[in-house]
Amino acid sequence: MSKYNVAVLGPIPRDHITTHHGEVIEKYGCATHTAIGLAKLLGSDGTVFLVSHVRKKDETPVKQLLSEYDNINVDYITSDHDQGDVISLKFIDQNNRLEKQTGFMNPIIPEDIKDLLHCDVFVCVPITDYEVPLETLKYIKENSRGIVIFDGHGPTNTVTMTGDRLIKFWIDRDQWLPHIDVLKMNLEESKCCWFDKEYLPEKLVHSNDESIEHLPAFAEHALKIGVKSVIVTLDANGGAVFFKKGEKVHHEMVKSIRVEHVIDTTGCGDSFAGGLGYGLLADKTDYIKATKYANALGAQRTQGRDFEVFKSKEETDQMILDNYGSI
Repeated sequence: MSKYNVAVLGPIPRDHITTHHGEVIEKYGCATHTAIGLAKLLGSDGTVFLVSHVRKKDETPVKQLLSEYDNINVDYITSDHDQGDVISLKFIDQNNRLEKQTGFMNPIIPEDIKDLLHCDVFVCVPITDYEVPLETLKYIKENSRGIVIFDGHGPTNTVTMTGDRLIKFWIDRDQWLPHIDVLKMNLEESKCCWFDKEYLPEKLVHSNDESIEHLPAFAEHALKIGVKSVIVTLDANGGAVFFKKGEKVHHEMVKSIRVEHVIDTTGCGDSFAGGLGYGLLADKTDYIKATKYANALGAQRTQGRDFEVFKSKEETDQMILDNYGSI
């Protein structure tokens, strides 16, 4: 079997986390979860190329952390501009948090990935609207045959001059969608993607409801423009997967993998994206199988404070079989 090559594009923020249990955790986050989860699944079958920009003082610690994984290439983690994300997260409950950002990564541009166009999959995990810009997605689609998996967390979140991280409408959505193969996001982010032509002022309020009524219409729109699959995570309710069967939009729910005790949910979405990337390597259109791997990595992420939570392919396959009955 030929070796797989996977590129992971995104920030490696220096995170200061206060969990919903009141515990304080300091670690490097986001793309590290994606890359390490993928690396554990790949084993000797491939290489993960992590593309990111960090502060100069963080470059050595980040690379030392990743050096434990023989199949993660760190040559594309650079600190030339001495810019990197620095974020404080305070969890109100298991799934909701207050965020403050005090450091900002310079964007990943085409020049950063010009030697990675051979990759089978590009897993893009931005957490803010500047980290993986549209020009980079266009460059990948124009010059590579690799699948582009994109996390909607990025374009639906911004940072203010006071360091507050706020969720926002993805107004220019339709300029991005033709350059994305698999669009992954959570329910709140999906509501930033499907908006009215105009609102009464009193209707512009933050929505925390669990309604998924908008998803079929949004997914149909995205698939019509060029996205191959829309996958929306619904926390404990699993994932809503949309893709085309023939000319019709197929919608399938993939239940979550239950865990007894949740220790830390930071990085669950990033881990989920890594699972999607792995699941689509062998079959580029098996979105249900990919979501099972994604759910498995997301569940593993909740089980501890460090990266030891991620399991091998054999252990993960067993986890999937135990929960779904098939891979």
